[in-house]
Amino acid sequence: MTQNSLAPVKVGVIGLGRFGRLHALTLSRLAEADLVALVGRRQASLDALGPELPGVPGWTSLREALAESTAEAWVVACTTAAHVPVVRTLLEAGKTVLLEKPIAENLEEARSLAPLVRPDSSNLMIGHIVLFNSEFQQLRVEAQQRGALAYIDCVRHRPASILGAFPGENPLQAVMVHDLYATQVLVNRADPVYYNARFHRTGGGEVDLAVAQLQWSDGLLASFAASYLTPEGMPPRGFDRMEVFGTGWSARINPNPRPIEVWGERAFWPMALEIRADATGATGMMAEELRCFCRVVRGQQSVPVGATYSDALQVQQWMDRLASGV
Repeated sequence: MTQNSLAPVKVGVIGLGRFGRLHALTLSRLAEADLVALVGRRQASLDALGPELPGVPGWTSLREALAESTAEAWVVACTTAAHVPVVRTLLEAGKTVLLEKPIAENLEEARSLAPLVRPDSSNLMIGHIVLFNSEFQQLRVEAQQRGALAYIDCVRHRPASILGAFPGENPLQAVMVHDLYATQVLVNRADPVYYNARFHRTGGGEVDLAVAQLQWSDGLLASFAASYLTPEGMPPRGFDRMEVFGTGWSARINPNPRPIEVWGERAFWPMALEIRADATGATGMMAEELRCFCRVVRGQQSVPVGATYSDALQVQQWMDRLASGV
């Protein structure tokens, strides 16, 4: 093992919204990483994060950051519309990238990166924290040990307030996608043979509920529900549940919110997602995802199932078929 393989990976983060901030804070707490660059669209975003990450240099120009920073790998958490041009710039510069899903707003744009992605996807890992959730990882082990599945049922509901904050955002692409990736892993990348989806709309025409079914050639049936329907009094990130059934066994996980609840003037779920990053370190699914990314950068492991470029294209195809009703 070379000395370089043991050195922390010098990482930069592009996009400083909610998830970009979490990536940056988590990276700053990992022994495997050295956060050396932040890139935001506005100086105000960099200034706002400065007190939490003192000393980490920031830029509002990606080109300047590439030229001036020491980052060898990058986490891309900017808007979906900017994903492809940003990742293209990074890959052309020879950098390794962790890209928050989805790759792009459509399949054709996502495919345009193919000439730059290595066959094993070792220079482009797709960010999918659910794959690193401890409950899902154990569920995957149980499924592998206990045999073929007959039915998968996934429920993932988010606050109704999202409709106002992000108008036009369909829960199929923004919410159900997490369970489609998780199911892709459980079926070991097999493509369904049957697709069906239905949508509920608000009085203003916005989609607030997507319900879908997939079926595979071996008979496995999976159902999915994803919505923006939970009221203000429920957990701030809604709730998730996955159930699987096989011959003689079944299992259920409730990965969101985590069990701890706090009551004061109203209920509070401090671990709505399994993500923690404080001065003592980082734990949870984002920390494990970023540790995995560092190992990929160092060549110590391959990109896991569900996080390769081809995996992302496959799930994008599933979503396109569901959305089009084909």
